[in-house]
Amino acid sequence: MYISNAKKITAAGVDAPGAAKVTKKSLVGPGHGWKGWVMRLFTIAPGGHTPRHTHPWPHINYVVEGEGILYLGGKENLVEPGSVAYIPGGEEHQFMNRSRREFTFICIVPEEGDA
Repeated sequence: MYISNAKKITAAGVDAPGAAKVTKKSLVGPGHGWKGWVMRLFTIAPGGHTPRHTHPWPHINYVVEGEGILYLGGKENLVEPGSVAYIPGGEEHQFMNRSRREFTFICIVPEEGDA
């Protein structure tokens, strides 16, 4: 059993090539008893973005706050609080924040995807 609060979890900067102004909090994963999966909370500051990339694993996303752009399927899709997305493995994607507020979303991936 594991109970915490995202406010208590330290954010780490995302230092991947092509990422800008992105932080990540690992909320729940194998270390908490959830074997094989990881739930992370990403925050993208205004003007920031994740890299445009692909990988073999799928992921599920849920937008918590702010507005952003999810590049997926060859087009830019506006996402806002309550938006959900399933990104299949091998699909090129990117999250971008073009607003003046932070853009925060949950991302669930298989354990191998939490690099």
